[in-house]
Amino acid sequence: MSNIGPCFGLSREVQSKIDKKYDPELEERLTEWIVAQCGPEVGRPEPAKTGFQNWLKNGCVLSELINSLYATNKPIKTIKTSSMVFKQMEQISMFLKAAENYGVTKTDIFQTVDLFEGKDMAAVQRTLMALGNLAVTKNDGCYKGDPNWFHRKAQENRRDFSEEQLTEGKNVIGLQMGTNRGASQAGMTGYGRPRQIINNP
Repeated sequence: MSNIGPCFGLSREVQSKIDKKYDPELEERLTEWIVAQCGPEVGRPEPAKTGFQNWLKNGCVLSELINSLYATNKPIKTIKTSSMVFKQMEQISMFLKAAENYGVTKTDIFQTVDLFEGKDMAAVQRTLMALGNLAVTKNDGCYKGDPNWFHRKAQENRRDFSEEQLTEGKNVIGLQMGTNRGASQAGMTGYGRPRQIINNP
């Protein structure tokens, strides 16, 4: 993991495009939220992308974050700081699984290497944003921090119609089907007759 050299050619170009998606302002907001949610004992990252990555890299801060969103039955039972690479990656994987169970969609979840090797820190930001949006939307008392940091997700608005209402709806002709108002056959000639061309002098 630590012996990855610099990128060249197309790889460098692709990596550069990914790096441009990273938002330093969003990093600030996410840091404020994580500290508010978990408490000051999680510390703070060094400024800039590398500092943010190093802060989250071992998976412990992320595990504390997901646990803080549950009042009881915390999803990650053991959070251990380890210098061993596979243990750190395992801790990140536990967070990702817990985040998915919390409701974050698969498309919003980053890959372990995105964070651990710093391949796509913008994807890490996207996952944390999705998690924050969900926490604000659930409004179950576990979210801490400013609710304006995140957007509420659109919620289902179920409507239950009675059988009578459903039957009534079948009699209504929707405008998508067109209308026959104003249509008339006045002035039409019968089929097969030649068209009358009248020359006005």
